[in-house]
Amino acid sequence: MSIEVLNISKNYGEQKALDQISFSIKKGEIVGFLGPNGAGKSTLMKILTTYISSDEGEAKVNNFDINLESKSVQKSIGYLPEHNPLYLDLYVREYLSFNADVYKVAKTRIEEVIQLTGLTPESNKKIGQLSKGYRQRVGLACALLHNPEVLILDEPTTGLDPNQLVEIRELIKNIGKDKTVFLSTHIMQEVEAICDRVIIINKGKIVEDKNLKTLVKEQTNQIITIEFDKIISKEDFNQFNNLISIDHINDTVLELTFESKTDMRPILFDFAQEKGLKILQLNLKNRNLEQIFREKTSKK
Repeated sequence: MSIEVLNISKNYGEQKALDQISFSIKKGEIVGFLGPNGAGKSTLMKILTTYISSDEGEAKVNNFDINLESKSVQKSIGYLPEHNPLYLDLYVREYLSFNADVYKVAKTRIEEVIQLTGLTPESNKKIGQLSKGYRQRVGLACALLHNPEVLILDEPTTGLDPNQLVEIRELIKNIGKDKTVFLSTHIMQEVEAICDRVIIINKGKIVEDKNLKTLVKEQTNQIITIEFDKIISKEDFNQFNNLISIDHINDTVLELTFESKTDMRPILFDFAQEKGLKILQLNLKNRNLEQIFREKTSKK
Protein backbone atom coordinates (compact mmCIF):
# COMPACT_ATOMS: atom_id res chain seq x y z
CA MET A 1 0.00 0.00 0.00
CA SER A 2 1.16 3.54 -0.72
CA ILE A 3 -0.82 5.04 2.18
CA GLU A 4 -2.22 3.23 5.21
CA VAL A 5 -4.19 5.07 7.87
CA LEU A 6 -5.46 3.31 11.00
CA ASN A 7 -7.66 4.97 13.63
CA ILE A 8 -6.10 8.44 13.32
CA SER A 9 -7.57 11.05 15.68
CA LYS A 10 -6.64 14.68 16.24
CA ASN A 11 -8.04 17.24 18.67
CA TYR A 12 -7.64 21.01 18.77
CA GLY A 13 -8.61 21.75 22.35
CA GLU A 14 -12.17 20.48 22.74
CA GLN A 15 -12.73 20.30 18.99
CA LYS A 16 -12.26 16.85 17.41
CA ALA A 17 -10.78 17.48 13.96
CA LEU A 18 -10.32 13.78 13.13
CA ASP A 19 -12.19 10.91 14.75
CA GLN A 20 -10.82 7.38 14.23
CA ILE A 21 -10.02 7.78 10.52
CA SER A 22 -8.98 4.59 8.68
CA PHE A 23 -8.36 3.84 5.00
CA SER A 24 -5.66 2.59 2.62
CA ILE A 25 -4.60 3.64 -0.87
CA LYS A 26 -2.99 1.29 -3.38
CA LYS A 27 -0.05 2.23 -5.54
CA GLY A 28 -1.16 4.03 -8.70
CA GLU A 29 -4.55 5.22 -7.43
CA ILE A 30 -5.73 8.82 -7.79
CA VAL A 31 -7.95 9.46 -4.78
CA GLY A 32 -10.06 12.55 -4.15
CA PHE A 33 -10.42 13.59 -0.51
CA LEU A 34 -13.61 15.62 -0.09
CA GLY A 35 -15.34 17.38 2.76
CA PRO A 36 -16.84 20.71 3.85
CA ASN A 37 -14.65 23.43 5.32
CA GLY A 38 -13.44 22.34 8.75
CA ALA A 39 -14.08 18.64 8.07
CA GLY A 40 -10.44 17.71 8.75
CA LYS A 41 -8.96 17.34 5.25
CA SER A 42 -5.93 19.58 5.67
CA THR A 43 -5.32 18.23 9.17
CA LEU A 44 -5.02 14.66 7.87
CA MET A 45 -2.74 15.73 5.03
CA LYS A 46 -0.46 17.55 7.46
CA ILE A 47 -0.32 14.42 9.59
CA LEU A 48 0.55 12.22 6.61
CA THR A 49 3.34 14.61 5.61
CA THR A 50 4.60 14.63 9.26
CA TYR A 51 4.04 18.41 9.48
CA ILE A 52 1.95 17.79 12.60
CA SER A 53 1.40 14.68 14.72
CA SER A 54 -1.80 12.83 15.49
CA ASP A 55 -3.15 12.31 19.01
CA GLU A 56 -4.06 8.67 18.38
CA GLY A 57 -3.66 6.05 15.68
CA GLU A 58 -1.02 4.98 13.18
CA ALA A 59 -0.20 5.67 9.54
CA LYS A 60 2.34 4.58 6.98
CA VAL A 61 3.36 6.24 3.72
CA ASN A 62 5.34 4.02 1.33
CA ASN A 63 5.66 1.57 4.25
CA PHE A 64 7.37 4.21 6.42
CA ASP A 65 5.83 4.90 9.83
CA ILE A 66 4.91 8.60 10.10
CA ASN A 67 5.81 8.65 13.81
CA LEU A 68 9.01 6.60 13.76
CA GLU A 69 10.41 7.29 10.27
CA SER A 70 9.40 10.88 9.53
CA LYS A 71 12.51 11.71 7.46
CA SER A 72 11.95 8.70 5.22
CA VAL A 73 8.31 9.70 4.80
CA GLN A 74 9.31 13.24 3.79
CA LYS A 75 11.80 11.94 1.23
CA SER A 76 9.28 9.61 -0.37
CA ILE A 77 6.39 12.08 -0.87
CA GLY A 78 5.76 15.20 -2.89
CA TYR A 79 3.57 17.72 -1.06
CA LEU A 80 1.75 20.78 -2.40
CA PRO A 81 0.05 22.55 0.53
CA GLU A 82 -3.10 24.63 0.14
CA HIS A 83 -1.13 27.88 0.42
CA ASN A 84 1.76 27.22 -1.93
CA PRO A 85 4.88 28.66 -0.20
CA LEU A 86 7.12 30.22 -2.85
CA TYR A 87 10.00 32.70 -2.83
CA LEU A 88 8.58 35.34 -5.16
CA ASP A 89 11.91 37.13 -5.68
CA LEU A 90 13.60 34.01 -7.04
CA TYR A 91 13.63 32.97 -10.68
CA VAL A 92 11.87 29.68 -11.49
CA ARG A 93 15.09 27.78 -12.18
CA GLU A 94 16.78 29.42 -9.18
CA TYR A 95 13.99 28.28 -6.88
CA LEU A 96 14.04 24.73 -8.27
CA SER A 97 17.82 24.63 -8.02
CA PHE A 98 17.60 25.59 -4.35
CA ASN A 99 15.14 22.76 -3.70
CA ALA A 100 17.21 20.31 -5.74
CA ASP A 101 20.06 20.98 -3.31
CA VAL A 102 17.72 20.35 -0.38
CA TYR A 103 16.60 17.02 -1.86
CA LYS A 104 20.15 16.22 -3.04
CA VAL A 105 19.02 15.42 -6.58
CA ALA A 106 20.90 16.00 -9.82
CA LYS A 107 20.43 19.42 -11.42
CA THR A 108 19.43 17.68 -14.66
CA ARG A 109 16.17 16.86 -12.92
CA ILE A 110 15.25 20.58 -12.98
CA GLU A 111 14.80 20.63 -16.75
CA GLU A 112 12.84 17.39 -16.59
CA VAL A 113 10.24 18.76 -14.14
CA ILE A 114 10.06 22.08 -16.02
CA GLN A 115 9.08 20.19 -19.16
CA LEU A 116 6.80 17.80 -17.28
CA THR A 117 4.80 20.64 -15.70
CA GLY A 118 4.70 22.85 -18.80
CA LEU A 119 6.79 25.61 -17.23
CA THR A 120 9.16 26.08 -20.18
CA PRO A 121 7.56 29.31 -21.57
CA GLU A 122 7.80 31.02 -18.15
CA SER A 123 10.91 29.38 -16.76
CA ASN A 124 13.13 32.45 -17.16
CA LYS A 125 10.86 34.70 -15.10
CA LYS A 126 10.78 35.51 -11.41
CA ILE A 127 8.08 33.60 -9.56
CA GLY A 128 6.47 36.89 -8.53
CA GLN A 129 5.84 37.67 -12.21
CA LEU A 130 3.90 34.46 -12.82
CA SER A 131 0.13 33.95 -12.92
CA LYS A 132 -1.53 31.87 -10.23
CA GLY A 133 -1.71 28.92 -12.62
CA TYR A 134 2.01 28.99 -13.33
CA ARG A 135 2.81 29.42 -9.64
CA GLN A 136 0.88 26.21 -9.02
CA ARG A 137 2.98 24.57 -11.71
CA VAL A 138 6.13 25.70 -9.89
CA GLY A 139 4.78 24.13 -6.69
CA LEU A 140 4.06 20.88 -8.53
CA ALA A 141 7.50 20.94 -10.17
CA CYS A 142 9.08 21.32 -6.74
CA ALA A 143 6.98 18.45 -5.35
CA LEU A 144 8.15 16.25 -8.24
CA LEU A 145 11.87 17.13 -8.11
CA HIS A 146 12.90 14.07 -6.12
CA ASN A 147 10.60 11.78 -8.16
CA PRO A 148 8.41 10.72 -5.21
CA GLU A 149 6.13 7.70 -5.38
CA VAL A 150 3.27 9.53 -3.61
CA LEU A 151 1.90 13.02 -4.27
CA ILE A 152 -0.22 14.74 -1.61
CA LEU A 153 -1.99 17.80 -3.02
CA ASP A 154 -4.10 20.09 -0.83
CA GLU A 155 -6.49 22.21 -2.92
CA PRO A 156 -4.14 22.28 -5.94
CA THR A 157 -6.49 24.34 -8.15
CA THR A 158 -7.70 26.98 -5.68
CA GLY A 159 -8.03 30.41 -7.30
CA LEU A 160 -7.37 29.27 -10.87
CA ASP A 161 -9.40 30.51 -13.85
CA PRO A 162 -11.27 27.95 -16.02
CA ASN A 163 -8.43 27.59 -18.53
CA GLN A 164 -5.85 27.13 -15.77
CA LEU A 165 -8.14 24.58 -14.09
CA VAL A 166 -8.20 22.40 -17.20
CA GLU A 167 -4.42 22.65 -17.60
CA ILE A 168 -3.63 21.69 -13.99
CA ARG A 169 -6.21 18.87 -14.05
CA GLU A 170 -4.59 17.37 -17.14
CA LEU A 171 -1.18 17.76 -15.56
CA ILE A 172 -2.24 15.94 -12.38
CA LYS A 173 -3.95 13.20 -14.41
CA ASN A 174 -0.79 12.63 -16.45
CA ILE A 175 1.39 12.57 -13.32
CA GLY A 176 -1.01 10.03 -11.81
CA LYS A 177 -0.26 7.50 -14.53
CA ASP A 178 2.80 6.30 -12.64
CA LYS A 179 2.36 7.78 -9.16
CA THR A 180 -0.13 7.58 -6.30
CA VAL A 181 -2.01 10.87 -5.95
CA PHE A 182 -4.01 11.89 -2.88
CA LEU A 183 -5.70 15.26 -3.38
CA SER A 184 -8.25 17.38 -1.58
CA THR A 185 -10.54 19.83 -3.36
CA HIS A 186 -13.92 21.55 -3.18
CA ILE A 187 -14.42 21.27 -6.93
CA MET A 188 -16.50 18.19 -7.70
CA GLN A 189 -15.92 18.37 -11.46
CA GLU A 190 -12.21 18.15 -10.73
CA VAL A 191 -12.65 14.86 -8.88
CA GLU A 192 -14.93 13.48 -11.60
CA ALA A 193 -12.34 14.39 -14.24
CA ILE A 194 -9.25 13.10 -12.43
CA CYS A 195 -9.94 10.57 -9.69
CA ASP A 196 -10.48 6.82 -9.59
CA ARG A 197 -11.87 6.84 -6.08
CA VAL A 198 -13.40 9.27 -3.61
CA ILE A 199 -13.20 9.51 0.18
CA ILE A 200 -15.73 11.89 1.77
CA ILE A 201 -15.15 13.18 5.29
CA ASN A 202 -17.62 15.10 7.45
CA LYS A 203 -17.10 16.33 11.01
CA GLY A 204 -13.89 14.35 11.31
CA LYS A 205 -15.39 11.02 10.21
CA ILE A 206 -15.34 9.18 6.88
CA VAL A 207 -18.90 9.02 5.52
CA GLU A 208 -18.07 7.45 2.14
CA ASP A 209 -15.13 5.62 0.56
CA LYS A 210 -15.72 4.04 -2.85
CA ASN A 211 -14.64 3.79 -6.44
CA LEU A 212 -16.13 6.86 -8.11
CA LYS A 213 -18.00 5.03 -10.89
CA THR A 214 -19.40 2.53 -8.41
CA LEU A 215 -20.50 5.29 -6.04
CA VAL A 216 -22.48 7.13 -8.70
CA LYS A 217 -23.95 3.91 -10.11
CA GLU A 218 -25.12 2.63 -6.72
CA GLN A 219 -27.19 5.67 -5.82
CA THR A 220 -30.92 4.92 -5.78
CA ASN A 221 -32.12 8.53 -5.54
CA GLN A 222 -33.73 10.08 -8.61
CA ILE A 223 -33.93 13.81 -9.25
CA ILE A 224 -36.76 14.75 -11.61
CA THR A 225 -37.55 18.23 -12.91
CA ILE A 226 -41.24 18.60 -13.76
CA GLU A 227 -43.31 21.52 -15.04
CA PHE A 228 -47.11 21.63 -14.82
CA ASP A 229 -49.55 23.93 -16.59
CA LYS A 230 -50.73 25.38 -13.26
CA ILE A 231 -49.50 25.95 -9.71
CA ILE A 232 -49.44 22.89 -7.45
CA SER A 233 -48.67 22.76 -3.72
CA LYS A 234 -46.27 20.48 -1.90
CA GLU A 235 -49.20 18.90 -0.06
CA ASP A 236 -50.44 17.41 -3.34
CA PHE A 237 -47.40 15.11 -3.28
CA ASN A 238 -48.14 13.60 0.14
CA GLN A 239 -49.15 10.32 -1.50
CA PHE A 240 -45.50 9.63 -2.42
CA ASN A 241 -43.89 7.90 0.55
CA ASN A 242 -40.53 7.73 -1.24
CA LEU A 243 -40.35 11.48 -1.94
CA ILE A 244 -37.28 12.87 -0.15
CA SER A 245 -37.50 16.55 -1.07
CA ILE A 246 -39.35 19.11 -3.19
CA ASP A 247 -37.70 22.27 -4.45
CA HIS A 248 -39.73 24.95 -6.23
CA ILE A 249 -37.74 26.35 -9.18
CA ASN A 250 -40.68 28.70 -9.80
CA ASP A 251 -44.47 28.52 -9.37
CA THR A 252 -45.00 25.69 -11.86
CA VAL A 253 -41.56 24.04 -12.08
CA LEU A 254 -40.44 21.68 -9.33
CA GLU A 255 -37.40 19.52 -8.66
CA LEU A 256 -38.43 16.26 -6.99
CA THR A 257 -35.99 13.86 -5.33
CA PHE A 258 -37.21 10.29 -4.88
CA GLU A 259 -35.56 7.30 -3.23
CA SER A 260 -36.42 4.59 -5.73
CA LYS A 261 -34.84 2.17 -8.19
CA THR A 262 -38.07 2.31 -10.23
CA ASP A 263 -38.33 5.06 -12.84
CA MET A 264 -40.77 7.54 -11.31
CA ARG A 265 -41.66 9.34 -14.56
CA PRO A 266 -44.54 7.04 -15.62
CA ILE A 267 -45.93 7.28 -12.09
CA LEU A 268 -45.79 11.08 -12.29
CA PHE A 269 -47.70 10.95 -15.60
CA ASP A 270 -50.49 8.98 -13.85
CA PHE A 271 -50.36 11.44 -10.93
CA ALA A 272 -50.82 14.41 -13.29
CA GLN A 273 -53.77 12.73 -15.01
CA GLU A 274 -55.47 12.08 -11.65
CA LYS A 275 -55.02 15.75 -10.68
CA GLY A 276 -56.18 17.08 -14.04
CA LEU A 277 -52.77 18.55 -14.78
CA LYS A 278 -50.80 18.83 -18.00
CA ILE A 279 -47.06 18.12 -17.92
CA LEU A 280 -45.10 20.67 -19.96
CA GLN A 281 -41.67 19.14 -19.25
CA LEU A 282 -40.37 16.09 -17.42
CA ASN A 283 -36.64 15.43 -17.13
CA LEU A 284 -34.61 12.90 -15.17
CA LYS A 285 -31.40 14.57 -14.05
CA ASN A 286 -28.20 12.56 -14.05
CA ARG A 287 -26.89 12.18 -10.54
CA ASN A 288 -23.41 13.53 -10.05
CA LEU A 289 -20.81 13.70 -7.33
CA GLU A 290 -21.94 17.11 -6.14
CA GLN A 291 -25.41 15.80 -5.28
CA ILE A 292 -23.94 12.77 -3.49
CA PHE A 293 -21.54 15.04 -1.59
CA ARG A 294 -24.40 17.26 -0.41
CA GLU A 295 -26.39 14.27 0.80
CA LYS A 296 -23.45 12.71 2.62
CA THR A 297 -22.33 15.92 4.35
CA SER A 298 -25.70 17.46 5.19
CA LYS A 299 -26.78 14.62 7.46
CA LYS A 300 -26.91 15.58 11.13
